[in-house]
Amino acid sequence: MAEQGDPVESDGVARVKTHAVTVSGKGHAVVIGGGEPVVVQSMTNTDTTDAEATAQQIAELVQAGSELVRITVNTPEAARAVPLIRAKLDAEGVFVPLVGDFHFNGHLLLTNFPECAQVLAKYRVNPGNVGTGEKRNAQFAAVIDVACRYEKPVRIGVNWGSLDQALLKRLMDENARRDAPLDVRSVMREALVLSALESAAQAEELGLPADRIVLSCKVSEVQDLIAVYRDLSRRCRYALHMGLTEAGIGSKGVVASTAALSVLLQEGIGDTIRVSITPEPGASRSHEVFVAQELLQAMGLRHFAPVVTSCPGCGRTSSTLFQELASSTQNFVRERMASWRKQYHGVENMKVAVMGCVVNGPGESKHADIGISLPGRGESPAAMVFEDGERKALLKGDDLGSHFHEMIEQYVQSRYR
Repeated sequence: MAEQGDPVESDGVARVKTHAVTVSGKGHAVVIGGGEPVVVQSMTNTDTTDAEATAQQIAELVQAGSELVRITVNTPEAARAVPLIRAKLDAEGVFVPLVGDFHFNGHLLLTNFPECAQVLAKYRVNPGNVGTGEKRNAQFAAVIDVACRYEKPVRIGVNWGSLDQALLKRLMDENARRDAPLDVRSVMREALVLSALESAAQAEELGLPADRIVLSCKVSEVQDLIAVYRDLSRRCRYALHMGLTEAGIGSKGVVASTAALSVLLQEGIGDTIRVSITPEPGASRSHEVFVAQELLQAMGLRHFAPVVTSCPGCGRTSSTLFQELASSTQNFVRERMASWRKQYHGVENMKVAVMGCVVNGPGESKHADIGISLPGRGESPAAMVFEDGERKALLKGDDLGSHFHEMIEQYVQSRYR
């Protein structure tokens, strides 16, 4: 079984060294592990058999910044749709690697639909859902055989809610015979880790190299996730995919994911993350991508888009003008990044400030690359704009926002080449 390696320095954080796993799409490859930057990924929630809708959502997730996208492959119809989805994406110039998510019947779908198996860049299987009893080993081996044949990496993804019951029973029985038995939660954590490690060892015995294996042990509680991944990281060198399996909806999902992942990332653990937020009804799936990016960016591990700093407001800000300006500026930057990142090297490091009054506004705006400071309560709508620490303009009138956005655009064009 692979053992932990020496740490590597990356982005100012001592990262635990893991195997580098290359996930290749058509003309595009993403490396997970090996000291490379932490990869952001997401998953569609469309019906995969609807190739048009699935391809469209994948394109939206990629536009938001997802570097890998996972799709459900659960039926023969879904497996048949995968090559069509790939073709639609390629025609639009969206070459993101696609990951197939298989449960229960992955051995059949990968074997019976070779074109699906070939166009997918990576497979995800859950040891708890591969099969039971004598069928389990044969069905797991079938998946690994296809992965070896087409040289595809595999994520062995253990889940708290679908843990291998035979393994759990074995560990519970062993624990009951101890002189000082562990609590049930500790045994379940060990079952998660052992399920992943034993399955990875079995995959290697079947011919899948360690540098084509990614492990995950997903749970729903913050402290469980931290404990499990610390243990997993100590006991192997496989690349690690991290995230709460069900983070929740709204602020709960954001806070829980941030609380768990930031601790582990600061300790150098983790090579790729997904923030599994339940979307609000009708909301874009891309929100989870933005949260993952902002988490990594806030920690200084990666830079995806300019940071927009804005104040929370207080009794000195009597209108919603600065709130509206902060929101529109954030949206403006996100919308423009798709074009900027292709033309202007380093623009993702730009800092923008939108401040609501004269107390900290001028100072924060001067510290930013470009910033605007509104006057606050009881004053006319006039705002100072600073570029590189120097006062550049005084904006007035109802079109403050559009004028400021024009200045941001001009600043990008002149500053970044």
